Amino acid sequence: MPMNPSPSRRGFLKASAATTAAVAMPYVITSKALGDAVTPPASDRIVMGGIGLGNMGSGDQQAFLARPDVQYVAVCDVRKKWRDESKARVDEKYGSTDCAALVDFREVLGRDDIDAVHIATPDHWHSIMTIAACRAGKDIYLQKPETLTLREGPLMIQAARRYGRVVSGGSQRVLEDYRPLVDPCWAGELGTITSIDLSVGPRSMACYLPAVATPPEIDWDLWLGPAPLEPYNPGRCDGNFGTGGNSWRSYVDYSGGSLTDWGAHHFGGAIFAADLRELQPASVAFHPASGGAGPYVSLTYPNGVAVHHNRPQPLRPEVPSVAHGGDIQVHADGTPREGKAVPTYKGEGGIYGDFIDSVKTRAKPFRDIELAVNTMTGPHMIAIAYRLERSLTWDRITQRFTGDDEANRLLDRARREPWLL
Repeated sequence: MPMNPSPSRRGFLKASAATTAAVAMPYVITSKALGDAVTPPASDRIVMGGIGLGNMGSGDQQAFLARPDVQYVAVCDVRKKWRDESKARVDEKYGSTDCAALVDFREVLGRDDIDAVHIATPDHWHSIMTIAACRAGKDIYLQKPETLTLREGPLMIQAARRYGRVVSGGSQRVLEDYRPLVDPCWAGELGTITSIDLSVGPRSMACYLPAVATPPEIDWDLWLGPAPLEPYNPGRCDGNFGTGGNSWRSYVDYSGGSLTDWGAHHFGGAIFAADLRELQPASVAFHPASGGAGPYVSLTYPNGVAVHHNRPQPLRPEVPSVAHGGDIQVHADGTPREGKAVPTYKGEGGIYGDFIDSVKTRAKPFRDIELAVNTMTGPHMIAIAYRLERSLTWDRITQRFTGDDEANRLLDRARREPWLL
């Protein structure tokens, strides 16, 4: 991934690290450094920084900042508003002005004192930053959807394993919101899972927003990063949670739309309930529009379980099932089977506590990057099947579609230099 900074930036980072080390060396060991009944000593705290401090990033920051076993030292965002607000939050927490406020994520990764980072940038940055953070020796809490393309996932897993990093996906809903689905399935009450109906969409769209003057408060070139060079428009980079336009989640250059954004939650919960997290689909079937209903796509897993995306078929009451609203319906054969314990978070404090505990123990987190990548394989394959309007077969070993060059060209996308994978 040839994305190294220029020699001048390297020199800057080395000088920065030396200065930071000199400044950080206290002349007197304070009682705060030694800890107390509430706060662990500094040597037992995880030193963290945040990259991407908008809507989800600020929420993640506050969750980590509230933990006594975390020392938060740096914030990074290309937008001044989020930088200033997130720095102020840290400074208020610690009663100091010590928190660094940075524009370039490489300056965070270049700090030797930082153990872990949380990343909540737009999706098109996830793989590049995660791999760079692994190389820099940082553990990572990464917001969903973890990947933007199918090719990114294996590279992220490889980096995590090669550098011995803890990388956790960020969907708290998988265990927390969908627990009513998960418990009866894992208990064996419904019998063997046969299929899942899942409703989520749409895919992302092309962006045709007009150019407007770029405000000085944003580093627009760095916000775009690997994405195509396009003129600034606030609707392109707005972090609101809508996917119908005027948010980066809406547009194909930065996101997979609701199919991957909300899909990370819905697929995550459904795949977890059916105990498919360690598998990837073996095939994807495209079903054309018929009888006034639109097209839909089905995934089939190696164990025979089918996952239907937006299938125009109501739930048959005679089929044993459990549902989460109208979004997820899990069907089974009705023959009770032996249950097993539901995997859950480690440590205390939900998914954030699970990550911090994993950083301390070096155990894999609940949403280890490999499980998160496996989950996201489904939505990405579905998007490709809709685009090509045909069925495909997937080879997990080679991470390619079998005998389909056109589909394999959609495994990844071009990136602007120097942000290559």
